Amino acid sequence: MSRVLIIEDDEILNAGLCYNLQKREIEPFSAGSIKEARRSLAGNTYDLILLDVNLPDGSGFEFAREIAARYDTPFIFLTAHNLDDEVIGGYRLGAEDYITKPFSIKIVMEKIQAVLRRCGGVRENALYECGNLAIDFENRIVRKNGEVLSLTPTEFDLLQYFCKNRRQILTKETLLENIWDSRGNYVNEHTLSLNISRLRNKIADSRFGYIKTIYGMGYQWIGAKGEENETY
Repeated sequence: MSRVLIIEDDEILNAGLCYNLQKREIEPFSAGSIKEARRSLAGNTYDLILLDVNLPDGSGFEFAREIAARYDTPFIFLTAHNLDDEVIGGYRLGAEDYITKPFSIKIVMEKIQAVLRRCGGVRENALYECGNLAIDFENRIVRKNGEVLSLTPTEFDLLQYFCKNRRQILTKETLLENIWDSRGNYVNEHTLSLNISRLRNKIADSRFGYIKTIYGMGYQWIGAKGEENETY
């Protein structure tokens, strides 16, 4: 299922977009400010971002520059302004589309689905291949050099989270929050480090390391030494 982050401070409009995305089996996530959006982006990955130009705590244009610099996620501007200079500026920032308010919800949904088809990323049911690993997210099967690996549920959850956020440095706090706290469980950093160590021992070898420790910050999925051998 595709995941879309809606950054829009108009609560009614935000809710309407979420409702219509759900009807099309697209999972929506909402943020009403740049602060909320940063928090969502820090611990999650999305297939598309809908970004209002005028937000209560800053400019959508400026935030778009931040998104483009840090994340490989397509975005669409939503705005009440249709000045030529602003539209051109939006496209120059890398926007996939520039939608002016008021708009037809049906047309917006079609535009969103078109961008998702064109820029589709990793899906839950995708086969993700990297180095000598082949990961089936839907069936939760991992093969290394063609042989099925025996991973615990927690180890697979960690692997999946690393793969879906592979361009980000993941802090220990982020991993604890998204792997354990989301289930209402609590564990300490030692348990996290132990699980990552066990996962590394199973997937890594002398050729591929996959998970890199960023000292003082956390961990990062580095793939097959630069991801040049990845397909999905």
